[in-house]
Amino acid sequence: MNSMKPSEIAKLIEAGFDDAIVRVASDDNTHFEALVVADVFDGKRRIARHQMVYKTLGTLVGNEIHALSIRACTQAEYQQQTGES
Repeated sequence: MNSMKPSEIAKLIEAGFDDAIVRVASDDNTHFEALVVADVFDGKRRIARHQMVYKTLGTLVGNEIHALSIRACTQAEYQQQTGES
């Protein structure tokens, strides 16, 4: 099983969304945490947002990507949670 770098996963997720902020981190290159900020999530439930992110990664999830924790929010939600813009 090949391991992936967080930057590779971030590029795949970014390719699936217009104007998204994507940050991916990992301590071991098999368990990942992703932050995806995209206004396309507006009005969508958490499960739908996660499914949209998983779709950008296809069969890598469960294979090269053993585990993926996703935080998916809109720009407004992100600003509200962090105070960042």
